[in-house]
Amino acid sequence: MSKNILITGAGSGFGKGAAIALLDRGHRVIATTETAEQASALQAEQPGLQVEKLDITNATDIARVSNWKVDVLINNAGYGQTGPMSDVPNDRLRKVFEVNVFGTVAITQAVLPAMAKQGSGRIIIMSSIAGKFAAPGFGPYAMTKHALEAMGKAMRAELAPQGIDVCLINPAPYNTGFNDRMADSMWEWFDDSAVNAPAREIHKMVGQMVTTNQMDPAEVVQRLVELVEAETTTENNFVPEGITELLGL
Repeated sequence: MSKNILITGAGSGFGKGAAIALLDRGHRVIATTETAEQASALQAEQPGLQVEKLDITNATDIARVSNWKVDVLINNAGYGQTGPMSDVPNDRLRKVFEVNVFGTVAITQAVLPAMAKQGSGRIIIMSSIAGKFAAPGFGPYAMTKHALEAMGKAMRAELAPQGIDVCLINPAPYNTGFNDRMADSMWEWFDDSAVNAPAREIHKMVGQMVTTNQMDPAEVVQRLVELVEAETTTENNFVPEGITELLGL
């Protein structure tokens, strides 16, 4: 059955891939991007999509969601920041929380009244394998994904009686460009004056581990399609399967 699907962060990566795949399967997709420039580029590339500019940290943008019919929300929009917790600037830490946590909560709350009224709906939250552990240098990002784990688990229990399903998807590193940008972000400000400067080589090594031999994002896109169309979901959905055993989680 065709569904009305709202995807945040659809300008690239998993969000863009899922938008195209779900459109091809006959669903009605609202693909949203942070900026108007991204929206124009995506609309030109995929004229069959309904593309909207929607910054999940912008209250005016979020208010428009009440005008849209949404059966499934894919919370894909995200921001990456790396660096040791002893040194990461507070403004950068606040930014990653503003997008990944507060923005995700805000857009989710915006679609829930209509879902509750119709007695059905699904919220898919893009968590990460980093929602289950934190590697050196990746603490800022992992903190936000741990927060999304708590959000998803609480909401799944709270909203199930109203017919609204909530689940999380937890990808390992996939080759969308996101991980590369995130791994590089600490070097914009981290220098020899940092408290954790002696660990510079460790941070470089972890960054290389995360960005080397990344997997094909089509696997995550396929899992998102499956979660949209499934009758029921599990709370956490790790991609690839078996990654938790490999990491000893």
